[in-house]
Amino acid sequence: MIGHLQTNKVKDIVKRNIYLIESVDSIKLAKEINKEAIRNHKIVNILIEVNLANEESKTGCRFEDFDEIVCEIKGYSNLCIKGIMVIGPNTNDGEMIRNIFREAKKLKDYYQFELLSMGMSHDYLIAIEEGSNLVRIGTKIFGERVY
Repeated sequence: MIGHLQTNKVKDIVKRNIYLIESVDSIKLAKEINKEAIRNHKIVNILIEVNLANEESKTGCRFEDFDEIVCEIKGYSNLCIKGIMVIGPNTNDGEMIRNIFREAKKLKDYYQFELLSMGMSHDYLIAIEEGSNLVRIGTKIFGERVY
């Protein structure tokens, strides 16, 4: 599951055969996923989405709240934190993107997480260079979305 997940959609997502939810950005959402995971007798793998670029247009927890969220979720019986997910800043400035991705890698390494999901069709090469082991390149594969 990639993309912002609202708590009212958790029930539908958890009962499906999913491997990983990439966009857990709050304790409230994690609690709801854990509740549904318990109800469905599942362990749900998650990534915590972090908004390292502090962009108001993006979801993700604030860096300042990350440790609290990790500590809380580690106590949930049916959630397993596999790593973090970061969306690079909305810019053409490669160095700015690279700096955010470097910070994400440091965070992943500090917590000894397995997965670092960062990099999309426009910045995945930088993400891979900076340590991403999971990229989201839908536009490169499927083309631009038509709205």
